Amino acid sequence: MSILELDRKGRLTLPKQIRDSLEMAKKVLVINAGDHIKVIPLPNDPIRTLHGAFNVKKTFKELRKQAERVAENEAKE
Repeated sequence: MSILELDRKGRLTLPKQIRDSLEMAKKVLVINAGDHIKVIPLPNDPIRTLHGAFNVKKTFKELRKQAERVAENEAKE
């Protein structure tokens, strides 16, 4: 657990130890969970990670929305 301070622009820097332990890439999903937020690391290439999980006849936009729903559902668990 870490207590972090926002800078004057409201930005937050995650400690390197946390980033490394989660093997974080450059993007995260931030979810407003009411009285707190959830920060979920996203893979560099979410489409490659999800390869084979969806019907390939779907458009990229449809695949992306479905991937976002999966990530949000996992965050809620």
